[in-house]
Amino acid sequence: MTADRNTRVSTRKEPIQARSNLLVEAVLDAAVQVLAKEGAQRFTTARVAERAGVSVGSLYQYFPNKAAILFRLQSDEWRRTSALLKGILEDRATPPTARLRRLVHAFILSECEEAAIRTALSDAAPLYRDAPEAIEAKRENTQIFRTFLAEALPGAPADALMIAGDLIKMTLSEVGSSFSETSRTAPEIAAWSEALADMLCAYLERLSAKAPPRPIAC
Repeated sequence: MTADRNTRVSTRKEPIQARSNLLVEAVLDAAVQVLAKEGAQRFTTARVAERAGVSVGSLYQYFPNKAAILFRLQSDEWRRTSALLKGILEDRATPPTARLRRLVHAFILSECEEAAIRTALSDAAPLYRDAPEAIEAKRENTQIFRTFLAEALPGAPADALMIAGDLIKMTLSEVGSSFSETSRTAPEIAAWSEALADMLCAYLERLSAKAPPRPIAC
């Protein structure tokens, strides 16, 4: 799909009344169904409006084009991912390796449950890849990982934390994407998640063993 750099990807206006909220929710629910069934290439505002049971004119009140709908779906997905990361990695009552293991299981399950929509949104990425919201979402997720690793690996140099964070994120993303391309059973998801968690937790434990000791306060 080719991207038009002048394509507007933001919503035309935000819903205020309850009925307007319901319309937007209906459009987004329909968009998910159309995207999962038709893919990004055959995704159109007309198909979404028909599936939602609303007129194209009503849809255009809030979404000026299909790029705006796709961008809203992607933005919602970014927010869910950030919430998942924060909810797990910022739980300081749980040991770091246990948090990482829990994240791996939750992330792989999410990838499998939403495989169709994620693939379609990936195909549509050229429409909004360089949008400020996309850049901010990546920055926020990177910071969540670095904050977690700074806590898990006190005393580790900044460059080591950066490499570790990027490596863990890339591994999760690539394995999750590849693994979810095929329909998986619950036992398969659990087994693969546990194996991946073992690998990443072993890596974290190795880094922890290599990290310099924390200075003793006088």
